[in-house]
Amino acid sequence: MSSQGRILKDKIAHKVMLAFVWLTIILLLVIALGLFIKAWPLFKTVSISDLLFSTTWVPYEGKFGMLSFIISTFWVTGVATVIAVPLCLLCAIYLSEYANKKVIAWVSPLIDILAGIPSVIFGIWGVIVIVPFVRDILAPMFGVSSTGYSILAGGIVLSIMVFPIVIYVLLEVFKTVPEDLRNAALSLGANKWIMIRKVLLRKAGPGIISAIVLGFSRALGETLAVLMVVGNVVDLPSNPLEAGYPLPAMIANNYGELLSIPMYDSALMLCALVLFVIVVFFNIIARIILRRIEKKIS
Repeated sequence: MSSQGRILKDKIAHKVMLAFVWLTIILLLVIALGLFIKAWPLFKTVSISDLLFSTTWVPYEGKFGMLSFIISTFWVTGVATVIAVPLCLLCAIYLSEYANKKVIAWVSPLIDILAGIPSVIFGIWGVIVIVPFVRDILAPMFGVSSTGYSILAGGIVLSIMVFPIVIYVLLEVFKTVPEDLRNAALSLGANKWIMIRKVLLRKAGPGIISAIVLGFSRALGETLAVLMVVGNVVDLPSNPLEAGYPLPAMIANNYGELLSIPMYDSALMLCALVLFVIVVFFNIIARIILRRIEKKIS
């Protein structure tokens, strides 16, 4: 093949890949625009402050305060983050630095299986195991009466669902840390744990943040499993042992129902738009943090 032919193919490949990149960006904008257009009729009748900062959700009266749904979403995701991040990080460190090949050969398929389990199975397991555990053990420990259907139950189920994603990304991140850095730290007299804290975690810091953001961007939108255990009560939760109603669960539970109510469809689309904006916002903030960390490391 002539050099001109290779250059032409290279240019075509470049243009095609650039087109797919722009297609991804345009698709994101189209989703946001579609949700905004569907939610626009509601903006004409109700103020933004009443929509986002009111807890009154009475569709029959035209009141669509979404604050309780937004707070419940943050509660469930926050609880799941607190539970999952330390466990995933320690698990990934063990598999990367301590485990032998036999252990890895046994554990890796189990993580794959965990990643492939349908969310409804997690939800049923949560109803059978987690809800009674919260009701009969955890709530009495804190002197609280609870049905078990709570923010905490949703957070526990959600944390287990994101385990595979976060662990796998962390393992890939740890692989990018050069072996020479590990050996250099050990040769200077550091034990393995000090090497992990001072070298591995610092060098892999940006990647660790990326893994957490990736896992919990998915967690923010998880619907079915959380819907089954979180209680679905339209109220402003003050602690994890109370029931909540996250945005994804509310949309899934109500879309297609009561659409004869004026503006109800627009209210649900606005809930979807708010969820979309929250996910995009946290991803942008994470990217900004990553760039700052990368500059400090470099």
